[in-house]
Amino acid sequence: MTPHDQLLELSRNLWWSWNPDALTLFTRLNRNAFEASLNNPIVALKFAKQDTLEDPYVIEQIDSVYRKFRRYMEEPGGEEDGPRVSYFCMEYGLHESMPLYSGGLGILAGDHVKAASDVGLPFTAVGLFIREGYFRQYFDADGVQHDDYPAIDVTNHPVELVTDSEGKAVVVTVHSGEEPIRIRAFRMLVGKSTLYLLDTDFAENPYWIRFLTRRLYQGDRVTRLQQEVILGIGGVRMLRALGIETDVWHMNEGHCAFLSLELLRESLHAGRSFDDACAHVRSRCVFTTHTPVPAGHDRFNPGNFNWIMKTFRGELGLDEHTLLGMGRVDVNDPGEEFTMTVLGLKLSRAANGVSKLNGEVARRQWHHLYSDRPVEDVPIGHITNGIHLPTWASPASRTFLRTNLGSWTNDREKQTTWDRIDDVPDQAIWEYRRKLRKNLIDFVNRKIAQQTLPQTSLLNPRALTIGFARRFATYKRAPLLFNDIERVANLFSKYERSIQVIYAGKAHPADEGGKEFIRTIYELSKRSEFKGRLIFLENYNMEIGRMLVSGCDVWLNNPRRPYEASGTSGQKIALHGGLNLSILDGWWPEGYDGTNGWAIGEDASHEIKDPHIQDTEDAEFLYQVLENDVMPLFNKRGPDGLPSEWIQMIRSSIRSLTYRFSAHRMILDYAHQMYREPVEETV
Repeated sequence: MTPHDQLLELSRNLWWSWNPDALTLFTRLNRNAFEASLNNPIVALKFAKQDTLEDPYVIEQIDSVYRKFRRYMEEPGGEEDGPRVSYFCMEYGLHESMPLYSGGLGILAGDHVKAASDVGLPFTAVGLFIREGYFRQYFDADGVQHDDYPAIDVTNHPVELVTDSEGKAVVVTVHSGEEPIRIRAFRMLVGKSTLYLLDTDFAENPYWIRFLTRRLYQGDRVTRLQQEVILGIGGVRMLRALGIETDVWHMNEGHCAFLSLELLRESLHAGRSFDDACAHVRSRCVFTTHTPVPAGHDRFNPGNFNWIMKTFRGELGLDEHTLLGMGRVDVNDPGEEFTMTVLGLKLSRAANGVSKLNGEVARRQWHHLYSDRPVEDVPIGHITNGIHLPTWASPASRTFLRTNLGSWTNDREKQTTWDRIDDVPDQAIWEYRRKLRKNLIDFVNRKIAQQTLPQTSLLNPRALTIGFARRFATYKRAPLLFNDIERVANLFSKYERSIQVIYAGKAHPADEGGKEFIRTIYELSKRSEFKGRLIFLENYNMEIGRMLVSGCDVWLNNPRRPYEASGTSGQKIALHGGLNLSILDGWWPEGYDGTNGWAIGEDASHEIKDPHIQDTEDAEFLYQVLENDVMPLFNKRGPDGLPSEWIQMIRSSIRSLTYRFSAHRMILDYAHQMYREPVEETV
């Protein structure tokens, strides 16, 4: 195999996205092309410099990386004898060059697919080919967010049209009312896992159907309903057409719950009674719910539902009342909307929230569906989300961890691996943090020179650097830190090594409140008290996320309780020696122990308070912990110039959080608790 062939094979598998040796190799081929394409190996290879390809050293590196890739693909991961899993999700965050995600749900799904590959679980994922992505963010002179939708060029990305033995696209059909929707698929290799992306944007469909799979979370409720028919029903039909066998069907959120109805149709056609068919489907499906807010679950009014599902209902052989009842809590209430989460719960053998608190919230939220039992017996458990450590570890982190902790990627599940941080000298840990902070500041300075939102940087590589990066949904309260301008201005000037804050995030194009939050932060960044030390990075993506979680000293998270299902961004900083400063929501109540970060307030309950009261209280809690704990500790230096107590917190964070909140732990929990073991059937 020639070096070019080796590079071509490497570029077609997302394994490169969590292997820095591969990424360094593709960067070397053509740095400008690589960076301009959002770090895309296929583009770098297309524009590779010939003298580089002929360099003996580069040829040697190509062979070395390729052999590493083949070893990974061929060596067992330990779960090869596990059940064959088909995992459905609306979005996937795999790499910044493939913008098929909007936020945490997609990032979690991408990490889930990668972790399944690492452990060798027989795993197939299904999603939509959102070829216009979520959106590209840019700003006008007033700091108002606008959106653009550059389309993915399939020739420049690691996707391949799925074809039959004659080279023709494999096409399956679903219906919207009586209108056929034809669906093809693109295959993406993610290590040992395979992801199929469903697509309607081709000539066999009329224009309005072609548009259905172009954009994520856009359009009206009818469009959303049609997308979910494509994902759930179309996804099952595509896997059947490809001959892919499945033991367990995993629905990640309600968007894909229609897959259970397609399985029900198959079971009814096999001759089972309705009750037996439901039991058969239930025995093979598991469901994950993320949404702690009742309004956040997909609901469809009966009129739209009956219209869209008309042909499919005929294929099922069910009347309108029975089919609508599959998604209703009260099957006899003609006014109740069809709820996708209700469908997922009814036709699953097991269900889970994505953190301990989220599981508690979900049990209370859906208690009325199980009114014959106490709330603690509602059959929704929890598996707390985790992050794919190799994806999020910065190159500098890999070097530090390998030098000081040994073979951490191979021994990541052993607590002794992370306990070795106690043997690392304070000086080495602090140099590690200084290097990561400087790398981040250099990155920020390059980025703001290119963005449409004007920003001035006076970032100090010695200052306490706080990061806040996530979707700008209003419940995440991005501007909470600035609730009292005079008080926070004092924080910015209190110490020689005072604070600096870096924000990034996108508001949904229809979320005017989220857009206003961004504009507020932009206006604040122009004030003299904050200028140069309050930065907003535009067009938030996985690359920006990786840099921020590696370089920030403190990760700020202040959502309204209990609206954070889990959150994973704060899990990514522990690997880099950063510390969490967070509301006790999502995963943090499980991680926080008083030595490895800070809590904003003491309330970890699921009680919902008046928003104004909660915002005022939480802002006060935030100021107190910054004034009394975070900033004094960072600035407290010993005779050697080191913040030894801060460094002890870094040790505790790395030791106590890194593996517990990893995707490796998470995928094993799913494999052993949801995919393998028998569990109580839901109603």
